[in-house]
Amino acid sequence: MKAEKKEVNAIVLDVLMKGHVEDHRPAFKREPVVQAMGTEQFKLLELVPKSTAVIDLHENVYIGDAERDKIERVKRRIGYADLTHTARGELPFVIEEVIKSREQDFVTFFNKAISITPKLHMLHLLPGIGKKLMWEILEERNKKPFNSFTDISARIKSIPHPEKMILARILEELQDKDVKYHVFTTR
Repeated sequence: MKAEKKEVNAIVLDVLMKGHVEDHRPAFKREPVVQAMGTEQFKLLELVPKSTAVIDLHENVYIGDAERDKIERVKRRIGYADLTHTARGELPFVIEEVIKSREQDFVTFFNKAISITPKLHMLHLLPGIGKKLMWEILEERNKKPFNSFTDISARIKSIPHPEKMILARILEELQDKDVKYHVFTTR
């Protein structure tokens, strides 16, 4: 489980140039807002863009402390319920992009996942992995560590798309605030 740290890059889920619709102030008093997801810990964020910035959906924007190009500041961290309908619709596609770009991190998860309690293994937290499949994964990785998603699906026939299991788990962690174990996200 990852330690709490600041996100440096985020991928845009929605751009609200006239602010939130629920904001009852006149349009000219509302500030523009960008809803985005961090690329390291999948934090959902609201950002305030610079007035001259042109920002597109799925664009990767820098939000670190140094000189920002298109983002003025991080306004706040938000929850799944705060996302617009557009942002919710884009979220699975953006998570999938991040998983593909960080494939090795997630393959490492399959190689290094450990028991959380005597009866619960980190692999059990992935949708579709029960005891039998968990033992098959553990036996295969003991023979030779996995090196890609393709390698996992070739050696474990019951897992044709390991990236989809990871995507489903990340979505569950973001959507359900009562999830006890956060493997890929932070609370």
